[in-house]
Amino acid sequence: MESLKLDSEFIHKKIESSPEYLKKLFIMPEIPDRFVEFGVHLLDMIHDFFKEKGGIHSSISLQELSEIFNHIEIPKKPALIRDVLQEIKHNIIRHSVKVANPYYIGHMTSAIPYFMILLEMISVTLNQNQVKIESAKASSFVEREFLCWIHKLVFNKSPEFYKANIQNHCIALGDITSDGSIANLTALSLAMAKAFPPDGKRFKGIREEGIINALKYYGYRQGIFLVSRRGHYSICKSGAILGIGKQNVIYVPVDPYTNKMNTDKLWGTIDKIKKEDKKEGLPTKIIALIGIAGTTETGNIDPLDKLADIAGELDTHYHVDAAWGGGALLKKRGKDFLRGIEKADTVSLDAHKLLYSPSSMGICLFKNVRDSLYLYHTSDYIIRKGSVDQGRFTIEGSRPFSCLKPWAAFKIIGRDGYNIIFEHANALQKTFVEVVKNDPFFELLNEPELFIINYRFVPKELKKRLDEIIENPVKYNGEITEINNIINDINIELHKTIREKDTSFVSRTRLESTKYAPRKIVVLRAVTINPLTEEDMLKKILNEHRCMGKKIWQAMNWSYEKGERLMAR
Repeated sequence: MESLKLDSEFIHKKIESSPEYLKKLFIMPEIPDRFVEFGVHLLDMIHDFFKEKGGIHSSISLQELSEIFNHIEIPKKPALIRDVLQEIKHNIIRHSVKVANPYYIGHMTSAIPYFMILLEMISVTLNQNQVKIESAKASSFVEREFLCWIHKLVFNKSPEFYKANIQNHCIALGDITSDGSIANLTALSLAMAKAFPPDGKRFKGIREEGIINALKYYGYRQGIFLVSRRGHYSICKSGAILGIGKQNVIYVPVDPYTNKMNTDKLWGTIDKIKKEDKKEGLPTKIIALIGIAGTTETGNIDPLDKLADIAGELDTHYHVDAAWGGGALLKKRGKDFLRGIEKADTVSLDAHKLLYSPSSMGICLFKNVRDSLYLYHTSDYIIRKGSVDQGRFTIEGSRPFSCLKPWAAFKIIGRDGYNIIFEHANALQKTFVEVVKNDPFFELLNEPELFIINYRFVPKELKKRLDEIIENPVKYNGEITEINNIINDINIELHKTIREKDTSFVSRTRLESTKYAPRKIVVLRAVTINPLTEEDMLKKILNEHRCMGKKIWQAMNWSYEKGERLMAR
């Protein structure tokens, strides 16, 4: 066994490609101990990575990494597995980000249960291709069962409905996708097909004839998506891919601080479009209205109930992007929290977010299962008409058995377990918000709902002045802007310092939806979903950030005193 041990002394063995050598790579080793030995060393590597002391990021520079991975030719000669594992250990694992670190609270990526490693091994070993029953026998039925669970979680239809459709191969309750972007693309592709269907006469449908013919045949000048300013960038990408163009993804303003779509401004946007329609002589087709259940930047939830009613008035497809927030339905009273999501025509979720599965897996659900037929397609060689293949309803072709991981997690953790995880996340959120609110050097800049907190460091003297003049924003417009520009600079520098110190991590973004709107404000962004993070750790993180911020301000204040830049008076 010593021959496989990493970092041990060994004599380099030269090997040559041959049919016999290659055949051994594609079958299980003849001696089971040999395979187990590799597994043990792999797990040792993973364990060492998690237990390694030091920062969240390795000290290696991006330039140094580019020099390590700088070989332009595909390797010609074979190498021993052990040698490649050694390279992976030293050049990849050692320089990977420790996203499971309890002080890493900057992104939606978090710690995952250790059993996911075992499930990943099973999934890779089986190598099922979910496009076709011939390459995914049992796993196709697992996928449909999992989709049934999530569909019931969101739409909660009758037991009779689910008994009839859980394994109904003639339709689909939803699709498993590679991520949330493809889930949103799936939903909006369906919306496009619904908006411009075949009429049984001269028009064969948008999927056959394309967007130009569709608009011309139905008498529209353009087709649009309506979404809040906090909508995920995948909506814009979908507009580009589906042919309506990025400029026809129309962003509706949100209310400051709450970051929820302002429905009055939604109607104002629609009225403006109608006036332009009148001028142009042709109407606009609103293909989809999109609500957000957990915005990526702020974690806030649109008024889903109200948007459902508006979608009904507009006679348009209603999609809810719940990639972030959908998993919160597993909470007790989660339905109350996301009231109105059940009225959506389609809903997207991400398993690699609040279902605590590894990256990456998305889900797109269809409320009306007959809508899945808008995505239906076949091919003579793989997903034939009349087959039972799930691939008939998916945009993607070949797909891995990704749903094994959340399917098993539901069984291992259970709804009660997920509720405990979310209660912990709630407690972390509450602690973080309280500390920020009670600290004279920090300012809370959103109304946290789903475990995302926006805040910033503000020197006390600047905070005091802002509080005085914000009551008269017209009179002090220039000064408010100047002070916020100074604070933006401080927080950009603070974020860089946090990265350099590397004992904790939060992300940063710019928001126009604060009480200082329409100015763009640099905010720090904390995500409190890691089950390994404790409340005292959050206090340590903010204490560290306060100390850093004070030092940055002192250095900047010196330059202001020297007259290099005027301070707001």
